[in-house]
Amino acid sequence: MLLHFIFLLTEDEKSQHCDDYIYIKKMAEFYQFWIKKNFAIDVEINCDILITKKNIIQRLDIPLLMKDHFNRSEQIYHFYLCYFKPIWTDCSCDGYHAENFGMVWWQHAKDNQHDPQLAHKNCAVVSHELSHELLRQQKNKHYIDIVHQIWSQHFLGDLEFQQYDENFCITKKNPKFLTIDTTKFI
Repeated sequence: MLLHFIFLLTEDEKSQHCDDYIYIKKMAEFYQFWIKKNFAIDVEINCDILITKKNIIQRLDIPLLMKDHFNRSEQIYHFYLCYFKPIWTDCSCDGYHAENFGMVWWQHAKDNQHDPQLAHKNCAVVSHELSHELLRQQKNKHYIDIVHQIWSQHFLGDLEFQQYDENFCITKKNPKFLTIDTTKFI
């Protein structure tokens, strides 16, 4: 399976978020490791940037991203990292998933807290949407409910996110990547 991360930027933003794209490429490598470890699926990864124009008449949203997905190839798992929230979603994390398709609202880092903010605000949300699709591919009938129950425990209970360092080892301090707790999927 090919997992293709696509970072959306407007023409105005394309020179401002180089650090985000560097993080995204490293995050893609991390998810290649994470998917193999937690779901026993080998994936190839790819990353690129899609520059879009702001259009007053037609807002960029899920239908346009789905069209881009179908034009690229329905067989590739396209994961869009967007500068906007989806208008409609059944996930509480500002993301959306469908067969071989995922998207999240990518929140840019502020101040000098680049990696911690990207890990907390984005990487964990990516794991949420990836988990939906990977459990679906494994024919788990409850792939939506399982992920949402664990996600709620992260925010409403005392369940910590899984934390990984830059070498993809579990850590308790200075995580570079955060994910949903996959040990609860069983």
